[in-house]
Amino acid sequence: MKKLIKSIVLATTASGFLLASSAMAADQKIAVVNFQEVMGKIPQTAAVMKSLEEEFKDERAVLAQLEQDIKYHQEKKKRDGSLMSAKEIADLDGKIGTLYQDYQIKGKAFQETTGARKNEETNKIVALVRQAIDNIAAKGDYDLVLEQSAVVYAKPDSTITSEVVEKVSKLK
Repeated sequence: MKKLIKSIVLATTASGFLLASSAMAADQKIAVVNFQEVMGKIPQTAAVMKSLEEEFKDERAVLAQLEQDIKYHQEKKKRDGSLMSAKEIADLDGKIGTLYQDYQIKGKAFQETTGARKNEETNKIVALVRQAIDNIAAKGDYDLVLEQSAVVYAKPDSTITSEVVEKVSKLK
């Protein structure tokens, strides 16, 4: 008998807790934002990409020239190799090897530098987006803002993506 009463009390308490948590969840105002869409639509992203292209155009040109030189010498060897002496072929192979090594070193440095700069600029934009989301959440009295990719379903009226795009577009 004592076990039965304990079970009933536990079941009642558990169901009461579930009802209370459901009521608390119903009182919360939740918004959803598509972060990728925001980043793709705001003008700051395009401006940053354009400025990075401009900033690194000289390094990109150097790499393109090295690539052209390597191809030229490889084609020359393929085309004229049968007419060349062993020393000329060895010299050409050495030149191709040196150019390729230079290309790899400069290419790796280029990737690291551009990657770091892109991350730096992207972090600035992300900060603007977060600021806009915080402002919209405060004004809209939202308790929670979730990334759309983390949500299985959300009503269209709970999405604040367009508001975020509009707000960030006006910043800076």
